[in-house]
Amino acid sequence: MDDYPLLNLFWTMLWIFLWVMWFFLLFRVITDLFRDHEMGGWAKAGWLVLVLLLPYLGVLVYLIVRGRSMAERDRKQMADQEKAFKDYVREAAGTPGAAPSKVDELHKLSDLKDKGALTQEEFDRAKEKLLA
Repeated sequence: MDDYPLLNLFWTMLWIFLWVMWFFLLFRVITDLFRDHEMGGWAKAGWLVLVLLLPYLGVLVYLIVRGRSMAERDRKQMADQEKAFKDYVREAAGTPGAAPSKVDELHKLSDLKDKGALTQEEFDRAKEKLLA
């Protein structure tokens, strides 16, 4: 350990960290290329060749040129996944529609009135509002 100073160890760890982060970024760019449905096959092939043959420059140019649309595709994918999850939960819970039916709402109001949570007047107003 005497022949490898602490500062050299620090620099080695920094370079390894930067190398790993660059690989992460490279895979992220390649994933984004194949996720983009608006770009044609030849354009994807061109970007892929640029990113693989000139890796550092290719990734940097890709982020400069297409970075904003990359973030928009991420947001759209997250929104689609959230919608699919909510639809799955609704389907699994047995409520396929987004809003419960009027019959279900009337039943809930009746249960609340029976439990004493609603007075007769509150029940009548809520029922009129629901049926209007």
